[in-house]
Amino acid sequence: MRTLTKLDSPAGETADLDQTAARSRETQRGRIEGDGPLAREADTRAVAGNRHAQAHESAVKHVTGRAAYIDDLKAPADCLHLALGLSPVAHGRLTRLDLAKVRAMPGVVDAVGFHDVPGHTDIGPVFPGDPLFVSDTISYAGQVLFAVAAESHRAAREAVNAAMAEGVAEIDERPASLDPVAAAERGEFVRPTHVQQSGDWERALADAAHVIEAEQFVGGQEHFYLEGQACLVQPTEDEGVIVHTSNQHPSETQKLVAEVLGIPFHAVTVEVRRMGGGFGGKETQASPWACIAALVARRTGRTTRIRLPRAEDMRVTGKRHPFNNRYRLGIDEAGVIQGGEITVIGDCGYSPDLSEAIVDRAMFHSDNAYSLGEARVTGHRARTHTASNTAFRGFGGPQGMMAIEAAMDDIARRIGEDPLTIRKRNFYRPGRQTTHYGQQVDQIGLLHELVERLEASSDYWTRRHAITDFNAESPVIKRGLALTPVKFGISFTAKHLNQAGALLHVYTDGSVQINHGGTEMGQGLHTKICQVVARELGLDLGTVRITATRTDKVPNTSPTAASSGADLNGQAARDACVRLKQRLFDFAHEHLYEDQGLDREDMRLEEGYLVAGLGESERRIPWGELVQAAYLNRISLSEKGFYATPLIHYDRATGQGRPFYYYAFGAAVAEVSLDTLTGEYQVDRVDILHDVGDSLNPAIDMGQVEGGFIQGVGWLTSEELKWNETGRLLSDGPATYKIPTFGDLPPVFNVELMEGHPNSMASIYRSKAVGEPPFMLGMAVWSALRDALASLAEYRETPRLDTPATPERVLLAAEALRARHAQGVPSQEKAT
Repeated sequence: MRTLTKLDSPAGETADLDQTAARSRETQRGRIEGDGPLAREADTRAVAGNRHAQAHESAVKHVTGRAAYIDDLKAPADCLHLALGLSPVAHGRLTRLDLAKVRAMPGVVDAVGFHDVPGHTDIGPVFPGDPLFVSDTISYAGQVLFAVAAESHRAAREAVNAAMAEGVAEIDERPASLDPVAAAERGEFVRPTHVQQSGDWERALADAAHVIEAEQFVGGQEHFYLEGQACLVQPTEDEGVIVHTSNQHPSETQKLVAEVLGIPFHAVTVEVRRMGGGFGGKETQASPWACIAALVARRTGRTTRIRLPRAEDMRVTGKRHPFNNRYRLGIDEAGVIQGGEITVIGDCGYSPDLSEAIVDRAMFHSDNAYSLGEARVTGHRARTHTASNTAFRGFGGPQGMMAIEAAMDDIARRIGEDPLTIRKRNFYRPGRQTTHYGQQVDQIGLLHELVERLEASSDYWTRRHAITDFNAESPVIKRGLALTPVKFGISFTAKHLNQAGALLHVYTDGSVQINHGGTEMGQGLHTKICQVVARELGLDLGTVRITATRTDKVPNTSPTAASSGADLNGQAARDACVRLKQRLFDFAHEHLYEDQGLDREDMRLEEGYLVAGLGESERRIPWGELVQAAYLNRISLSEKGFYATPLIHYDRATGQGRPFYYYAFGAAVAEVSLDTLTGEYQVDRVDILHDVGDSLNPAIDMGQVEGGFIQGVGWLTSEELKWNETGRLLSDGPATYKIPTFGDLPPVFNVELMEGHPNSMASIYRSKAVGEPPFMLGMAVWSALRDALASLAEYRETPRLDTPATPERVLLAAEALRARHAQGVPSQEKAT
């Protein structure tokens, strides 16, 4: 427990202090009691740990239930509750909407629709196309027709059900477009097609010894955050609102709420203390509910709450984009890619949302860790009558990587070598170090070393031989093994988003408060920011407290996305600390050390002290007393920080540039067992080695790697989204949509962080982002399933295996392989 240091010390106490510390204390002697600050003593025991593993700042609150989420916030007794009236059809026209009948229902206070919005009715985050309510055209099943505000949540839901049953909304249903490939062929896009090209890809194909080509479908994914979409909006006395929301992008929500209400941005304050998960699903798609709640709050003058039930949440919000990929690659006799073309078609849903950048990132990552040579990559953004698909961990990168990882397996079977050999042969390397979009891949030696270390530590080759022997003797159960790498670019591909701010306060007792523009969704961002501040100020972690992200503290923030939270906000917090330190050093040099001849440049903060000088001339002042002396001499103890990522640029006209500040690497080895008569399988063992540079917090980073991998495996194996023929989502709850559970963990799960390789770029303390890159490690499981299936064809063919690779899909692939090879059909010609 911390104690307080009294300002008026007993006689003789100064004998234990050095001359400068005594002088700083003397400046405070004789003040009226209560007129001067009291200093907290710094606990120096934990200072050394600020650079290492620390528990999540809300860990105890999480496990004791004291961490407040949106539905835990107390509201006035007259709080209104919202429920939504949703379209039952995927495409059509709204011909009539009678809200007067809804307003007359029991318990209902208000009902609002398109014509009740005083300001903007389109809340598209980047491009227009996202109406707050349907005005005329219905674009997907689940689109919001109207909202009901009632005295209770039950009354609001009953009113919506009764209204829809009584036909207050009349709809002229029309045929829905649900096939993104067909939509692309018809030219139905939410944004224009984009192309990236390097060299003469057609000549590379023509001159190649072999050409491989295939198609694949990569399924989408539901975010399935534990805390659903929710917000609480309070009207203020100045015609504004305070919005408490589970939200990854408070500043965008501030903007959209203000525009919907027709008021200035400064009249809207958005606060986010924490989220119960986000994964990208609350980057843009948390804003509509805040806008609707704010509209009702301003109309009624009453606090308004909205929380979406799980099934409704899944129907009205977008998912990870499903992709249809095609590749045609020319290779030489050794299986090295010479060039070719890759085409990706993203199913964007009905509107642009973030699809421009998501399909761009899929294109950027269609090479993964491999040099494509002379290649063309084309990205289409297809429009369908489904909810507008949106950001999800990886932001299109995983879908793009799937094409080249499938190609690596296909090349290996064509050449007759192990897939790992082919992968390593195609890695970026000296002489082939430039991507198809013109960026040089830095730290390629790290990529090679990381894979070689994992190859050795996982005993890959011994296990490969054992598995091959096992499969030769086992007619039903087949085992598979795969090692897949990850190269993931870190930065927002929209350049202006690569900026962050922070606000630092030091109080007169020496305690520190930091606020920044990032949001906490369980990933430990706030913990890392506190560690940065504690490290810069030489304090123990308990001295630093984080506060809720608020638009009135740090304005104009970027979303917490693109794995950039710690990179951007950590640098902004550090900038604030550095500025404050310099001011304190200037003060100390002028007022406390002026007659001691100590060099200003030798001053530093460490272990709760301001330290000046070296060796015998060293002088120390406790942090609290330094702060007090600065305050009494009218030195500001508050500072703002700012950071903008340097060097990045991208020219869409040419498809060339440097969109990423750096790359993060990783690799995973997965071993599976597969029952070829049922399609059932299990993951037996996983080994992961992941690159995080000089980790800010190894404990949190380890959790991110483990969690990201399991979420990636769920995307590729069990998480299947199903719509019926009319466009209604069928998998709208945990009974029909299967995320991984504890039982899906591999019995052997070895995870290690790569050490000794700091970031080559000047990131925060040379660390690397760890939010998204581990997600793509899950591809090792999918590749291992294909490896097990390939044993049915004596490893001459790897079958097409769309994702998610459910047991049904696996069984169909196994039966198709057996049928082809029982008839003696040449595998590669048949596959092509």
